[in-house]
Order: sequence, then structure tokens, then C-alpha cells
Amino acid sequence: MIVLGIETSCDETSVALVGDDRRVHAHITRSQLDLHRAYGGVVPEIAARDHLAALDPMVRQALAGFAPGLAGVDAVAATAGPGLIGGVLVGTTYAKGLALARGLPFFAINHLEGHALTPRLTADPPPDFPYLLLLVSGGHCQLLVVHGVGRYRRLGTTVDDAVGEAFDKVAKLLGLGYPGGPEIEAAARTGDPGRFPLPAPMVGRRDCHFSFSGLKAAVRRLVDGWGGVPPDARAVADVAASFQAAVAASLRDRTGRAIEVFRGERQQGGALVVAGGVAANAMLRAELSALAATRGLCLLAPPLALCTDNAAMIAWAALERRRAGLAADPLEFRARPRWPLDPDAPPAVGAGVKA
Repeated sequence: MIVLGIETSCDETSVALVGDDRRVHAHITRSQLDLHRAYGGVVPEIAARDHLAALDPMVRQALAGFAPGLAGVDAVAATAGPGLIGGVLVGTTYAKGLALARGLPFFAINHLEGHALTPRLTADPPPDFPYLLLLVSGGHCQLLVVHGVGRYRRLGTTVDDAVGEAFDKVAKLLGLGYPGGPEIEAAARTGDPGRFPLPAPMVGRRDCHFSFSGLKAAVRRLVDGWGGVPPDARAVADVAASFQAAVAASLRDRTGRAIEVFRGERQQGGALVVAGGVAANAMLRAELSALAATRGLCLLAPPLALCTDNAAMIAWAALERRRAGLAADPLEFRARPRWPLDPDAPPAVGAGVKA
């Protein structure tokens, strides 16, 4: 079975053709970074308009390199939430129109589920259920037990900001470019992480939640203390390294606590999966790999090209749902702006046991 996947939830337009044998027949991703860089973040209206202009030519390009063409496509899938609603509507409307015209099944895919299932496309051998997932991106920071397709239990989430958003805001405070993740990582390579002690949020708490607003505020106070005088390159590198080290300490501690919960429930899964755009950070990968090794787990992370938003994971999620016996979605399906993977999870604020 071949699925045409479409991803337009933020600032990447992506199209992929993926088979149920895990073969990626085509995968094209177009970044909008140049359009948004001047604003220091994604402008939803600009993003939606660019998706609209780019999507159809990209679908045609993907099909042109696939010998059977559109006749070889068995289903169409698109990100239907969560995300910037304008972009989500562009992708889902295009996918539903194509499915209607060709009489194909349509799968409305949860963007977070796409990230959650990506290692089952890329890892060899793919991880068995259940496994522990750390999902870290510009808009999300969660720890979940992946029991199966459509079956997730949230252990922890951020009580305020996502880690990727913190990278972007700190990069802006330091006068670095957008997106902030790669900029902070590059600057930190030559920095001293011990020069500016910064708080590692939530470390030591008995729950599995995250918080990054206080860390951002600490960097803000540090920058304000310079009195408007632009810092030299050494100071910027040292702050970047100190910030990245604080993030790593928080992620390591929070994930370690989640491993305890995961193992305490006598789960049999042997994998710690990290997914989402922040999973591309080499230093954070190394920290999590070391943590997993000390706890007897293997760390699985997608290739860098599949850490950020992409259509291959959307097509694969549809294939996983079909394999699990889950039905396709009606064309009358309406996109929703928020899709929690675990809708029964209690609110993060006040949840858990205080340290």
C-alpha cells in the first residue's frame, strides 16, 4: 500500500510517498525560513499563503518521480492538527479534494502521532510497543508511554513553554538568528557552560513535568545586566552553552524520572525514543543516549531530516493506523486546533506530587 502524505502545520511544506514496506518512494520538504526570518518567528498568514502556492507543484513533483504516478497511490493523509490552523486547512483541504476526486481513503493525522511513530519507520529493527517517548519541539514538550497506535499515556508535559520555543526566545535575546535551536547549538560549541550558572528547571521533582519560562527569565535578567551594551562573541557563546547545559540537565532529570515510572509499571519496552525538532540537537542526543545506557534502554532518534516536521511521518502514521485496523476518516472531518495524544491526562498545573 502506498500513501501520499502532506504536512503543512507550521513553516515546512512537505510531501511524501511511503509504502507499508517502510520504503520512502519520494520525500520533498520546502522550508519557509527565509520568509519568516525577518520577523524572528513564524507569521501564520504568510505561512498559509506559501503552503497554498507551493503544495500542488510539490505533489506533482513527487508523483513525477514515482513510476506508477497517481494511479499507484492507495490513500491520502494530511496533518489535521495540532498546528497553525491556516496551514492545517490548506493541507487537509487539498488532501480531501484529491481523495474525493480519485475515490481514495483519507486519513486525518495527528501531527504528534506522526512524531511518535516515526522510529517505527526509520529504526532497524523498529521498536516494539510499549516504548517511552520524549517529544520535544517548538510547540510541544511531553513524555509519553506509547502503548500502540492511538494508545498513549502522558507522564509529563510542560507547565508553560515548550523547549524549542525557549531556544528561539533565548537566541533572540542574544542577537542570534532564527530558528534559535541551530543558532544556540552552533554558538555553544565554543562556549563555557560553567561561566553563567543558570537554573535547571524542575530538577528533583517527583513528577515528570517540565518548565522553561524561569530559565528564559534568568537569561533575560543576565542580558539586561549588560546595560544595553552589546556582548562580545565570547559572552554570547558562554551564555548559549550555559543555557543549553541547563536545558540538557532538565531534560535528563525529567526523562530519568519518567523511566522510573515506566519501569515501575513493569513495562516490557526497551526503548527510549526522542522525536521532534529539538531531537536534532547533538548535545541533547548525547546526554539522552548516556542516560538510556545507564538505565538499560536503547535510545532511538529519527535521522535529522525526519526530526523536524515532514510528510514521511504523516504517511507512515496513516499506514500504521490502517495496519492497526483503524478506519479512514470521513471527508466531512473538520480540523481541530488542539489534539492531545492522551485526552484523559490531568492538567499539568498542580498535577503530580511535589518534591
